[in-house]
Amino acid sequence: MKNDELIQELQAVAQQLGVTIRYERGDFEGGFCILREQKLLLVNRRLMPGKKASVLAVALQEIGTDNVFLKPAIRAFVEDEAAKFLRAQR
Repeated sequence: MKNDELIQELQAVAQQLGVTIRYERGDFEGGFCILREQKLLLVNRRLMPGKKASVLAVALQEIGTDNVFLKPAIRAFVEDEAAKFLRAQR
């Protein structure tokens, strides 16, 4: 699956979960936060598409996707990216 397709699928999942995605410029990669009771997923707009997909996947794993249907390829991508992120944090 291409990065653009992955990003579209991940954005659709975020929408199902009631999460707003904002693409901003700054000195960050991105992540999930809550601002005034609004669930936000911030992504640096200058990232390459593959990294954007990774940031979205890790944030969605943090939010929790157990109650939402994900295509098997999307679920595998989210789980793989989350595992990579956890290994990098150690």
